[in-house]
Amino acid sequence: MSEIKVLSLFILTALAEIVGCYLPYLWLREGKSIWLLLPAALSLALFAWLLSLHPTAAGRVYAAYGGVYIFVAILWLWIVDGIRPTLWDIVGVTVALFGMAIIMFAPRHT
Repeated sequence: MSEIKVLSLFILTALAEIVGCYLPYLWLREGKSIWLLLPAALSLALFAWLLSLHPTAAGRVYAAYGGVYIFVAILWLWIVDGIRPTLWDIVGVTVALFGMAIIMFAPRHT
C-alpha cells in the first residue's frame, strides 16, 4: 500500500474515532439529544473496521495510528472547536507524525 493510501486511511480512521467520541460528548456535556449515541456507535464501528484494513501487524498499526490521531485531533480543535493551534501544538503534531512515519515506512527485513 502506498504511503498516501496509508496516510489517507489513517485520517479516515481518526475522523471516525473522533466523531464517535465527539457525539457522546455533545450529549453528556452540551445537553444534546441522546439519539446522537446511535451515529456515535456506528462511527466507532466504522473506526474499528477501518483499522482492520491496514496491511501490517495490528500493534504497529495502533502505534502509528496515534500520531495521525494527534494530527486530526488538532485539526478538529481548529476547525470544529474554533481554537487556533499554538506553536507547541504544531511542534507536537510534527513530532507525532515523524514517529508515525518511522513506524510505518521504515525498511523492514522480511
